[in-house]
Amino acid sequence: MSGIGENLKAAGEFGPFQRRLVLFSLPPCLSLAFHQFCQLFMVVDVPHYCNTDWIRAVGPNLTEEEQLNLTLPRDADGEYEQCSMYSPVDWDLDSIMAYGLNATEKCSNGWVYPTAQQPSLLTEFDLVCDRKNLNDISQSVYMLGMFLGAMIFGLLSDRFGRRPVLLISILLEGLFGVAIALVPHFYVYLAFRCVVGASVSGIMMTLLAVLLSHCCFAAGQMILAGLSYGIPNWRLLQIVGSAPIFILFLFICVCESFNSPCCGSPALLVWFHVPWDMVKMLSEEVNIVFTHSCSLHLVLLCSVFRFVNSLVYYGLSLNVTNFGLDIYLTQLAFGAVEIPGRVGCIFMLQWFGRKKSQGGFLLLSGLVCLILTVIPEGQPVVITVLATIGKFTASASFSSAYVYTAELFPTIIRQSGVSLCSMVARVAGIIAPLILLLEQYHQAIPMAIYGGTTVLGGLLCFLLPETRGVELADGTEGDHKRWWPTGPTSSCN
Repeated sequence: MSGIGENLKAAGEFGPFQRRLVLFSLPPCLSLAFHQFCQLFMVVDVPHYCNTDWIRAVGPNLTEEEQLNLTLPRDADGEYEQCSMYSPVDWDLDSIMAYGLNATEKCSNGWVYPTAQQPSLLTEFDLVCDRKNLNDISQSVYMLGMFLGAMIFGLLSDRFGRRPVLLISILLEGLFGVAIALVPHFYVYLAFRCVVGASVSGIMMTLLAVLLSHCCFAAGQMILAGLSYGIPNWRLLQIVGSAPIFILFLFICVCESFNSPCCGSPALLVWFHVPWDMVKMLSEEVNIVFTHSCSLHLVLLCSVFRFVNSLVYYGLSLNVTNFGLDIYLTQLAFGAVEIPGRVGCIFMLQWFGRKKSQGGFLLLSGLVCLILTVIPEGQPVVITVLATIGKFTASASFSSAYVYTAELFPTIIRQSGVSLCSMVARVAGIIAPLILLLEQYHQAIPMAIYGGTTVLGGLLCFLLPETRGVELADGTEGDHKRWWPTGPTSSCN
């Protein structure tokens, strides 16, 4: 079997050509951050109440305040109900004013948004009251698109190579990203968001430098905060955030027509050539993963901590509008803390080892979420500071997971093992927005779930072996001695 050194030799050294590949893989990360979180700023809650223009038929000269007093019930605080109204009647105006209305019903003719200055996703498609859950469902649909895209574009890249998959993904992201700004119905919006999510997965598969890509993704989140603040119109914001990707697409296509001066390559984006023997070897990996007990043990434990890592990361990121402070500043802080978190994790991995760092990051993230469940709503500064700390540790854990997971698996099953764990993390991304729906029963439930599961995942990390300073294995022979020399198993069959 080829060793790691032979594999790297086949891929080529990290020279000028590879540096150019890394450089051109970074700009799409900015757009990935935009599509991941842009919806948060398109559905900011605004005051609303039922449209009761039916009374204008009998009282055309009523003032707005008189209309509301006659047609809307009030809550315990004396404010107009946002999701219910008095049932329309066939009486004349004098009778309505004399006897009043008592029977109530849900809004049947849409809503009015008195303070809305610019059209938002929420106001155009009425994502309030009974339709409020569509917001979180939409985020889940986007993550479902990423899950499906990983499978679809993974197969296509194996068949046709990564370069055409990258170009197709960039083109789809741009086309459907801009098309979202033109949709007339919310369910069309959902479908297009799913396609964008799939295209984002196609782009992510081509990323070469994980840490640099993650930092660029964090920078994209900071840019999103500024864009969304300056462009309150959701359709215009969608166009501004999606259209620039066409520049990269056109640039790559133009460069494709010229010969690259480095490495004798006929194109700028030619991916590493790997001998067919090494590609053929990958077909045996999945079978080894599920028939080798130590490999299965690794997959299960790694899948758990990758699952909870993704769950807490997206749980905090998608909850940015509920922490009580200005959402634009909160998003800016969330993006800013990711950069030191992701860079700092590299030093933590060297100083404290992989296992302690990964487990520690997850434990801290989970504990922050659990603490948030007991902080009163009237403490937005405390809540936001704690959430920012949680985002810092979750981001650090996210980046360190890529290093730790890759080092845990022997070369012969590394590709399949890492891919399986990544797929599990995608499932967590789908579930994370849906957990937010549980806050209608109690506000603390989502954070309790994010925190409890992450603490458990962090503790399970300490059952994994330490890989710092350990030579990576090519095969699975002797894994029980290599990884668990004093563990409960005496052999791995």
